[in-house]
Amino acid sequence: MGDWVNIYTARNILDANFIKGRLESEDIPAMLKYEVAGQLYGITVDGLSEVQIFVPRELQQEAIEIIDQLKQGQEEL
Repeated sequence: MGDWVNIYTARNILDANFIKGRLESEDIPAMLKYEVAGQLYGITVDGLSEVQIFVPRELQQEAIEIIDQLKQGQEEL
């Protein structure tokens, strides 16, 4: 597989895992990147609780479309 690209930054690990699961259900591999301190201590200052979601570059557009569909169905994601 080629390069991985950041397609979305979730507010917290719960949102990120939800999105990751949805992407994987569509056969799109996804990786999460986050600060351990933010998750361990629940710190939300300066983006420490944010989680970046990465997918393979060749699946980027399909993944973004899925996230857009999720965002249309929910107030906050």
